[in-house]
Amino acid sequence: MSLSQRAQAISLSVKLALDARAKALAESGRDIVNMSVGEPDFPAPAVVQQAASRKVLSGDVKYTPAAGTRALRKAIGENAAAVRGIAPFAVEEVTVCHSTKHALSGAVMALVDPGDEVLLFLPAWVSYVEIVRIAGGVPVNVPSRADCGPDFDAIERAITPRTKAVLFNSPSNPTGYVWTHDEVRRLAELCERRNLWILSDEIYRRLVYEGEPNLSPAALGPAIRARTIVLDGASKSLAMTGYRIGFAAGPRAVVSGIERLHSHLTGAPNTVSQEGYLAALSGAEPVEIAHMCAEFDRRRRWLIGALRDMGLSVPWPRGAFYAFPDVRAYLDERGTRGFCEDVLEQVDLALVPGTAFGVDTHVRLSYALSLDRIQLAAQRLQRFLEAHPKRKSALAAAR
Repeated sequence: MSLSQRAQAISLSVKLALDARAKALAESGRDIVNMSVGEPDFPAPAVVQQAASRKVLSGDVKYTPAAGTRALRKAIGENAAAVRGIAPFAVEEVTVCHSTKHALSGAVMALVDPGDEVLLFLPAWVSYVEIVRIAGGVPVNVPSRADCGPDFDAIERAITPRTKAVLFNSPSNPTGYVWTHDEVRRLAELCERRNLWILSDEIYRRLVYEGEPNLSPAALGPAIRARTIVLDGASKSLAMTGYRIGFAAGPRAVVSGIERLHSHLTGAPNTVSQEGYLAALSGAEPVEIAHMCAEFDRRRRWLIGALRDMGLSVPWPRGAFYAFPDVRAYLDERGTRGFCEDVLEQVDLALVPGTAFGVDTHVRLSYALSLDRIQLAAQRLQRFLEAHPKRKSALAAAR
């Protein structure tokens, strides 16, 4: 008896292994500051909680259609278009999913045949590679610039006759990089010229703190919209992580394909979560969202300043809630995983190694935790760096 080749080919998440160790240390009584979690530390808006509670108490919690309720699909189609400055998506152009990850996996399975290549822009979210592989596709990693922005020469070189799609994520996890409007236009023009699909992961769309707002490729005219699948959800901007609700919006043929896949693989989305999401999208944006964004911005500015004061090079994140400092000066043969293991064991601080995102030179810190905990984390990281053998050797050489 053995596992399928598909299951055997999936790599174990480095992040999950370190997270398990962090939890074990916490259970033993150690005060672990966990900056590895990509989850807002805020509750869902009151309107969401109230709507979900009413639905549960009504007793009418039954299956919905596989694509979600018509009311929610309509609300998503209108809201998703309004915030992106485009014409509404028709109900048939929207399918509700259990999460944005669920929407992404459905889109990849609906579009990618075995052997098809999908371009991933490094550093890239940990699940992209495995989702493409599960679908039988070939993930092609494309390096980015030093500031974590797109390298279009590298993108052009990576395209082959087998390239089917690009997986685009802005604002980015793990870097917080927000593509400029010119960069999004250039990518869209390239995809139109080379006949590529754009899988646009926009889960952090609302979390942009300065400069240009996030631009969706779907906003760049009918021709680009016709080859773009918008993937979004409630987890980040509405702090609804545990509700597990998201959507895919795009051309009817693709969205219908996602719906058919999900009808057999997962069935209907969570009925209670659909009701909560519908409440959040009906009317004005919940007031809690602006407060959450302002607090993330405050934490962002403090943390990036603290990391740079430690002598670390950190790309400036305009969005999401991550910092991605370069720690290569402190690495040994174990790379960023070894660095994160040492930080956890020695100063009780949990980070995510860059190797999880395809870049073994940086580490990811989430600032989705209170400012006092972020400040404590910075103190611990500074203590670790000051005691690091490589730092001591560098200081001795400087003398």
